[in-house]
Amino acid sequence: MARSSASRLLSALHSRNPNPNFAPFAILLINGPSSAAAGSRSYSAVARAKEEKEAWWKETMEKMRNIGISAHIDSGKTTLTERILFYTGRIHEIHEVRGRDGVGAKMDSMDLEREKGITIQSAATYCTWNGYQVNIIDTPGHVDFTIEVERALRVLDGAVLVLCSVGGVQSQSITVDRQMRRYEVPRLAFINKLDRMGADPWKVLSQARSKLRHHCAAVQVPIGLEEEFQGLIDLVELKAYFFHGSNGEKVVTTDIPPDLEKQVDEKRRELIEVVSEVDDKLAEAFLNDEPVSSNDLKMAIRRVTVSRKFVPVFMGSAFKNKGVQSLLDGVLDYLPCPNEVENHALDQNNSEEKISLTGTPAGPLVALAFKLEEGRFGQLTYLRIYEGVIKKGDFIINVNTGKKIKVPRLVRMHSNEMEDIQEAYAGQIVAVFGVDCASGDTFTDGSVRYTMTSMNVPEPVMSLALSPVSKDSGGQFSKALNRFQKEDPTFRVGLDAESGQTIISGMGELHLDIYVERIRREYKVDAKVGKPRVNFRETVTQRAEFDYLHKKQSGGQGQYGRVCGYIEPLPVDSGAKFEFENMIIGQAIPSGFIPAIEKGFKEAANSGSLIGHPVENIRIVLTDGASHAVDSSELAFKLAAIYAFRQCYTAAKPVILEPVMRVELKVPMEFQGSVTGDLNKRKGMIVGNDQDGDDTVIAAHVPLNNMFGYSTAIRSMTQGKGEFTMEYLEHSPVSQDVQMQLVNTYKASKSDTE
Repeated sequence: MARSSASRLLSALHSRNPNPNFAPFAILLINGPSSAAAGSRSYSAVARAKEEKEAWWKETMEKMRNIGISAHIDSGKTTLTERILFYTGRIHEIHEVRGRDGVGAKMDSMDLEREKGITIQSAATYCTWNGYQVNIIDTPGHVDFTIEVERALRVLDGAVLVLCSVGGVQSQSITVDRQMRRYEVPRLAFINKLDRMGADPWKVLSQARSKLRHHCAAVQVPIGLEEEFQGLIDLVELKAYFFHGSNGEKVVTTDIPPDLEKQVDEKRRELIEVVSEVDDKLAEAFLNDEPVSSNDLKMAIRRVTVSRKFVPVFMGSAFKNKGVQSLLDGVLDYLPCPNEVENHALDQNNSEEKISLTGTPAGPLVALAFKLEEGRFGQLTYLRIYEGVIKKGDFIINVNTGKKIKVPRLVRMHSNEMEDIQEAYAGQIVAVFGVDCASGDTFTDGSVRYTMTSMNVPEPVMSLALSPVSKDSGGQFSKALNRFQKEDPTFRVGLDAESGQTIISGMGELHLDIYVERIRREYKVDAKVGKPRVNFRETVTQRAEFDYLHKKQSGGQGQYGRVCGYIEPLPVDSGAKFEFENMIIGQAIPSGFIPAIEKGFKEAANSGSLIGHPVENIRIVLTDGASHAVDSSELAFKLAAIYAFRQCYTAAKPVILEPVMRVELKVPMEFQGSVTGDLNKRKGMIVGNDQDGDDTVIAAHVPLNNMFGYSTAIRSMTQGKGEFTMEYLEHSPVSQDVQMQLVNTYKASKSDTE
């Protein structure tokens, strides 16, 4: 066989099977065993080709960044993303979030987002900056859409936390930061809106240290503030940057203005000091009073940012087009590339053993479906590829369902636009069409059975009864609910067994309002909305014994099952909501019936006898029982467990738990009295009161049941100047009078339906 045709065959074989271990077999096929020397020469050529390929992968991976932009509402995330897309050439003109030109920001592609000026769905895009590919996910700031932030952070390697230079560290900034910690995401902070009245970046920096416990320092100093804000000084490079041109696209580099030299020296020393506290290499130079070069400082900041020991703080004004290019440079300089982040998978073939993923395209395919969207062409599934390569036309396996699926179409997303691609490899975020799966499913090429750990999904706290106005639109109505439930794990749909109504549950009033509006717009279904309902829970406060015999004889085989034991409350810090323990010694009940008993108790705990809501934080212990050789069955023991639970529930002194919200209000000083009085009326507990310029910032814990319509109330109390944010804190017991009221209402509604 001619040498050229041999190499052609080799490359064809290699393209079909990119596994590097495949090469030696290919050589034997081509050369035959006749010439060992020729074989070894070919082998070294293949080894060299493999090394070159690996070097190319490595370089490509190093020139990639996957980042998310997260912050409190109205801190300027979408405006910042819009500027990034403009400077990187992805879009050619800038549109504002609440655009008067009727266009709206690129990343807010939904009509509702453009009308309300808020981000509802996270949107993905990509751009190039200085030869690097940057994949960006712009996330919502509103706490009702917190799942969008959760799933974005689950798959990203780095993040930008945007803080407002006037508002500082607000309640949602704390929530987002907590989510970044949960997924161990390295981050940069960007203090935005330096052009606004009352801008104070140093106040925000000290708040980040105290409220977020960030080990952080500024890497830039602003030149002027408020309307005097002109540019920035880079403390690492010791250069001043001014942003000229109609959209700040011309960056002019100059020397540091003489009047700021003293402040720059002071802030640079502070930066070196803070970084050297967590970096031994820099600490050595700092302690020996050696001069620190820009390059040494940059490398030190990168090391400690990637290892999450430090947060570099950038500054600017996205709206006024200043500081965005420097932030982009910071993303490349300080945030990790995909193979610098440790990712783990669980090996399903080896009792879920933790496997560290290499993050290279050379390994087997491992990809996580982190977000689903119903597109014009069917289900669009967003994938983060952790290892290996995925190609259009490939067969992939859904590890969670075991289904083998062909990839019909592979795209890269730019907000709601798509670009078809032939293949994608480790580190990339892509989307596939026509792949039926659930959010959180893992895909592989079939050579391994790995699953990625799923994301944290908070429990819904509010429900609404919903029904279509016209009977004919029932099909579209259920289609809409099925789609939204699949896309959003925090949106749940259920049926009220007593009233037969459809109940939708979510994270708050805005969350459910948006879905009702989307059903109307996207599916042309007018829906009747019932009064919002709070998702109460029940629990027990003391131990209670049970001993129940379920016996039924009615000709033929009877039913017989006896269960004995006790129920008790779980410890406060247990984390579990339901525990079942079998402590029977011997074979009083055959072990085959134990799962049926557990199932019975679980079913009974789905609705407590106080107000019919699920019972949580309980431990059920089975200590004894009895069975019958003929009449015992799984059904008999399941029913025995259900009745045993109901029998001892009252003796365990049950209480009702209600969702309590963490509420943060910002109101002008003169309205403080009336707002505080109103919170007390709503049974709120004030836990913090701060001064912020002419405003008062009040932190309180208020039962959700008393917070309906609060946005209207606060507007009228503060002449429209007050604002508030609210997020779920915990479920806690209601007072005795509220419990009596809820129980009586439940009994009355039950007797009405009977």
